[in-house]
This record gives sequence, C-alpha cells and structure tokens, in this order.
Amino acid sequence: MTLDIGRPSDLPEFRKPPLTETVLSLQFEPIAGMTGAHAGLLWERFRGVFPFIQEHAPLPLIVEEFERPSHAVEITLEEGRPVPRSWFLNDSGSELIQFQADRFIHNWRKSKDLVMYPRYEPIRERFRFEVGVLEDFLKAERLGSLAVNQCEITYVNYIEPAGVWERHGEAMKALVMCAPLRRGSFLSEPEDVAVRMRFVIPDPEGKPSGRLHASVQPSWKKSDHSPILALHLTARGAPFGAGINGAFEFFDLGREWIVKGFADLTTPEMHKAWERIDG
Repeated sequence: MTLDIGRPSDLPEFRKPPLTETVLSLQFEPIAGMTGAHAGLLWERFRGVFPFIQEHAPLPLIVEEFERPSHAVEITLEEGRPVPRSWFLNDSGSELIQFQADRFIHNWRKSKDLVMYPRYEPIRERFRFEVGVLEDFLKAERLGSLAVNQCEITYVNYIEPAGVWERHGEAMKALVMCAPLRRGSFLSEPEDVAVRMRFVIPDPEGKPSGRLHASVQPSWKKSDHSPILALHLTARGAPFGAGINGAFEFFDLGREWIVKGFADLTTPEMHKAWERIDG
C-alpha cells in the first residue's frame, strides 16, 4: 500500500482503520450582524457540491484554558436568541459543512457507498478552499474577517470486536487506556467501560497550546446490534499565530497527536486486526 502524498512518514498506518468520521473545525470571534439570511446566501456559494441544507441548534463556545487547572475547558452560552447552525450536505451525506456566527466546520462521515477513507490531506485541502470561500463571502457582505481563537480536529473510531473481544466489559483487550482488574479481585468483569483522558499539547516553544481529549463509550451497531467501542479523539487549541495559516498548522499538529495517540491507546491485537503496516 502506497502512503498518501504529503503524509508524514512517521505516522502509524493501518490498511483497515476503524475510522468513521473526521471533523475539522474553526472557532472565531462572533461575526457581528450575522443572520439566518446570510447563512442562506453563503449556502448559495456551496450549493453545487452541497445541495441540501438543514438547521440545528448552535454549538457553545469552547476554549482550552491553562491558567486554572480545575477548569480546563470553559463553556459560555450566548445570551438572547442565537442564529441557528446551518448544515450544507452533499448528495450522499458523507460530507457536510457546518456554519454558525462563530464556527465553520467540515465533516467527513463514512457511508455505505464509501468504503475507503479519503485521508486527512484531501479533506484538509478541501476545507482550506472552503474557508477561502467563507472569507470572500464575509468581505463581499462587509461582515468583517475571521479572528480564529480555537482550532479543533476530531477522529471518531467505531471499534468492532474483530475476534479480539466479545463484550463491552472486555474493553481492555482493545484499549490500553482500559486497565484490567487484578487477578483474584473481588469484582468480576464489568458490564461495560467508559473512560476519559486528557493530554496537554505543547506549541513549538514547548508552552501549552491545546489538549488531546480521548474518550471511549460502549455502544451498539445499528445494523445488527453487535457491540462496538466508540473512541473519540479530539485535538483542540489555539492557532499558531495570526491568520488562517496558523490555524491549519494546529490542525496538522493535532492530526499527528490523534494518529500517534490512537496507536498508543489501542492494543497490538487490534493493530493486527486493522492490518498495521508501519512496523
């Protein structure tokens, strides 16, 4: 298998990764004067590729903080009646753009018609183009410019048993982050396991700039109700410098942390099932 052009050679590689969704998200200072009508005008610029539109509740503001250790993530709810979050979807629903007054997001989602993950580099390239479309739109409508304050990249993995585990209580066979009980313990195998972990991501100077959030939740496959483990990995933090280029630099670092973190947090037995090919 040939690695993607532009893909760092030191990243773990799997022929059959359990990845089901990739998300790139920019959070910025709220665009003053933004209305639902503006969202409709923006959709017109994307409608050729994303012909369907939906409305959803807006996402809250989320900022990684380091000055107060007990409050690593601060969530602030906007007062008044917020402008809805718009979804622009392609024909299959495998890709979509999300837009609200302080957020712009691109999602890739695995679908029945799309077996192979297109990989990070093409998704990044498409999102960079879409951000340029948004910037042109804001300029044309005299709505100002983007002032990015947080960048977020998420990989969602649905880990199936693959002959390695059978029950949710055996999560430790798939995930290093789930430790087994000591031999002879009073407690037996748990019914299920849910875990959350956080890791600090330093900037190029070694100062904290973001975090990698890892969480696992027990779930069930819709098609046959078989057990799966939903592993979410999110890298979130401040852009490296002003401008959009600094935001995409954080995306690249966040992707590195997610991919390497995924390999660290999962077991060699699962790596074999996913056909790891980088040694």
